[in-house]
Amino acid sequence: MVDIRGVPATDIDRALELAYLVFHDRPEEEARERHHTTLTRCERIGAYDGGDLVGFMAAHDFRLSVPGGDLPCPGLTYVGVAPTHRRRGVLTGLMSEMLRRAEAGRLPLAALWASEALIYGRFGFGAATTGATIEIDSTRPLALRIAPDRRPLRLVGPEEAVGLIGPYHEAARAARPGRPTRDPERWREEWLTEQDEDDEDLSPPRIIVLGEPGEPIAGYVLYRTKPGDDSGPVRTPGLVRVDELEADGPAVAAALWECVAALDLTGRVRAWGRPVDDPLLHFAADRDQVRVTAQFPALWLRLVDVGAALTARSWAAPVDLVLEVGDARLPANAGRFRLEAGPGGASYKPAEGAADLELDVRELAACYLGGTRVTALVAAGLVREHAPGAAAALDAALRTPVLPHTGDEF
Repeated sequence: MVDIRGVPATDIDRALELAYLVFHDRPEEEARERHHTTLTRCERIGAYDGGDLVGFMAAHDFRLSVPGGDLPCPGLTYVGVAPTHRRRGVLTGLMSEMLRRAEAGRLPLAALWASEALIYGRFGFGAATTGATIEIDSTRPLALRIAPDRRPLRLVGPEEAVGLIGPYHEAARAARPGRPTRDPERWREEWLTEQDEDDEDLSPPRIIVLGEPGEPIAGYVLYRTKPGDDSGPVRTPGLVRVDELEADGPAVAAALWECVAALDLTGRVRAWGRPVDDPLLHFAADRDQVRVTAQFPALWLRLVDVGAALTARSWAAPVDLVLEVGDARLPANAGRFRLEAGPGGASYKPAEGAADLELDVRELAACYLGGTRVTALVAAGLVREHAPGAAAALDAALRTPVLPHTGDEF
């Protein structure tokens, strides 16, 4: 019988070996040391078959930006089951223990990035944000419809970056739901590492900030470069990989995009995990030059305490509905509840009588940050609308000024 319990620090190396087995990975020693350090700061749950560790799950101690606020939200990571113990309930046991701990700790949310989208819906997770990959043909100057901010640009080193762009990023999180916190260790170990684990040919991270000397920065871009390849029959131009770009407004963003698109010895810019409402897609003058090449579900969210989550966020418009919520994993969430919400706050209480909307906690999680429309899920047959107009009313109340988004893969 498999025993689900906490994983002591002495078993972290065993947990990593299991993760490398499951994800077909073979990292270098520097990366292994970094992974080990990361797990020392995480909550760890394991599945033991006798003395063998056959399943593992860890959780970062994050806070997540939500509309109008910031909530504690464990970020699940390193989720894996040994190939010898698949389809034996190990993952279900790990997830049940994680949800039990989150519920006991009064944590309203949990989040993850899914390596396989099919898996996590059955545990109540919904895809709450969407990411896009944007590519720029930089063999010619970037054509823009607006004037870039002409305040000075300057390079800063990684040793200075944590203290400079870290606070800027933290302040910017509040403007867009779905973004987890980053402590200085996460900056250094995940964003500013000398070598990228996935592509050894990429340069170390480069950071350019915009703003007058001695004044707070108005934005930054974090990027790496890769040389071109002239050895094959088709020349591959040098690449600029933009890992993150934050800006006070469109003119600042335009200046930063223009800068990375003009780097010598490169001919393409690729930015993975951008928001689908990125202003670049509007102020770029030539959409043949700036293209969205991929779009994908990003952050998966779980409402551990539906009532606490709904009453903690802000609401764009008044709404008064009875929701019938299904939750096979956490029975306290299941039932019929009246949601009364608006710009002044919200209440969520057990209700009697007919439901206006019937939905599973998975669909409610997908809509919670404002990134998925309830009306779209009604049209897809995933939410049942019993009162005409109920879905549209909830959409109006859930609406956010910008779409939720995160580029933090964990």
